[in-house]
Amino acid sequence: MNRRDLLKGTLATGAALAIPASGSRLAATPRAGSPRDRALFEIAKRELDRAGDAIWRRDIVGIADFGVHSAERRFYFVNLERGEVTAAHCSHGTGSDPEHDGWLNHFSNVEGSNATSRGAYVTWEWYQGRYGTSVRLGGLDPTNEAALRRYIVMHRADYAEPSHVGRWGRLGRSNGCFAFGQENFRHALLHLSGGRLIYADALGLQDDGRMLARADQMKLLRPANPNVMQRYNPGVF
Repeated sequence: MNRRDLLKGTLATGAALAIPASGSRLAATPRAGSPRDRALFEIAKRELDRAGDAIWRRDIVGIADFGVHSAERRFYFVNLERGEVTAAHCSHGTGSDPEHDGWLNHFSNVEGSNATSRGAYVTWEWYQGRYGTSVRLGGLDPTNEAALRRYIVMHRADYAEPSHVGRWGRLGRSNGCFAFGQENFRHALLHLSGGRLIYADALGLQDDGRMLARADQMKLLRPANPNVMQRYNPGVF
């Protein structure tokens, strides 16, 4: 048995043992057949082709759209085999959002920046770390090649729970890692680990397939109650 087969077998067994069973459902919304789905499928296929042999499990691709506010479900599980897309909340890095207003301002690959990096990642083995079970990532582009040295991983965190959005109007921030709430991370661990692709960029994808700039998105996010909108403004908390 070669190293890759051994790793895949270990990951499959470990994932099943490491995450406790839960009766609650994934806090993600299926959007099969929407214009956004079609755009995501095209991006997933493009990035798989670009990554080539670095990816050895090509059924599901994770796409993080950090051009969307962190209050939105902006991490997409693109299942190419079943033709389905589900979406989940996912945090970005502190260094990418120093105002803590829920918007990613910039990407960085610099060690110590605590920022999110743009580019394609391959998911590697899981391990037990500060946040419990986590998944190591390898950066495949010059814009994220330091991912392993920077300890950029997938993990769960309380500040990435959907309930955090309900209280603060945005998610908390990571140190550049892809942080999820418990149920969303369980889904990510079971469906994205072990040689699959994650792609991160600031796309600003909307339901109708358009890519909107931040200013246009803020108009859509603005609620009728102005006191609620204050939660999206920098410096409030």
